[in-house]
Amino acid sequence: MEEEIGFLGMGIMGKAMAVNLLRHGFKVTVWNRTLSKCDELVDHGASVGKTPAEVVKKCKYTIAILADPTVALSVVFDKNGVLEQISSGKGYIDMSTVDFHTSSRISEAIISKGGYFLEAPVSGSKKPAEDGQLVMLAAGEKALYDKILPAFDVMGKKSFFLGQIGNGAKTKLVVNMIMGSVLNAFSEGLTLADKSGLDPQTLLDVLDLGGTASPLFRMKGPAMIQKSYPPQFPLKHQQKDMRLALALGDENAVSMPVAAAANEAFKKARSMGLGDLDFAAVHEAVKFPGSSS
Repeated sequence: MEEEIGFLGMGIMGKAMAVNLLRHGFKVTVWNRTLSKCDELVDHGASVGKTPAEVVKKCKYTIAILADPTVALSVVFDKNGVLEQISSGKGYIDMSTVDFHTSSRISEAIISKGGYFLEAPVSGSKKPAEDGQLVMLAAGEKALYDKILPAFDVMGKKSFFLGQIGNGAKTKLVVNMIMGSVLNAFSEGLTLADKSGLDPQTLLDVLDLGGTASPLFRMKGPAMIQKSYPPQFPLKHQQKDMRLALALGDENAVSMPVAAAANEAFKKARSMGLGDLDFAAVHEAVKFPGSSS
């Protein structure tokens, strides 16, 4: 792929994904609200744009991966934003985890300027991003999907094209809702084992040999036992995804008592000041349900 790729958002995920593109010979121009976060990418060969508009003007395809719906919208619609320079033949790929309505608003705005739009939230956290092992959940303009696929292949292990706008966003929310709910059940089990006088590590070994064996438990279990939560996927973002998934449940009249309870645990963890830690830190809220500080 010879065209230069723009990349907006140098957080935990964006930085790792952009580095993979650079390592595989792609030309990349990056932007971040705090521009100093781009310095490390310059060392890998990236150029830097001062605004999202500047990046879009320079690049035929621009990828964004941003914190939440509010930021995703502001990067598109604000002064010096994406919309100021999107034009016929240019593609915008938003890989942020947002709700269907946010994705639709961005899509309509991009298309109205003659651009192509793809939503493509990713399943995976820091390590899969670094290892190029993400799963891409794309929807929208199929022609743009086909063009950007070489970049997706570098950043991920599998890409799905899911049809119309909204299907990518909804799939990602369902996946993260299940993950957040399961992690809470796992956390309760670890706590129950510990309080019952059992060895939590033995529990991990037993779980790993049964029908509940899971890469999630394998990855998060040791950290939860050691109470060490460096952010692979920040807890505040997981709680945001639970909230958006519950809103999708409201719209479709789906009863989700397990997800609702899991969301309350993540909210409790945020109130305990754990929002910037890995989402496995919800374990601390399960262990100390009465705590608020």
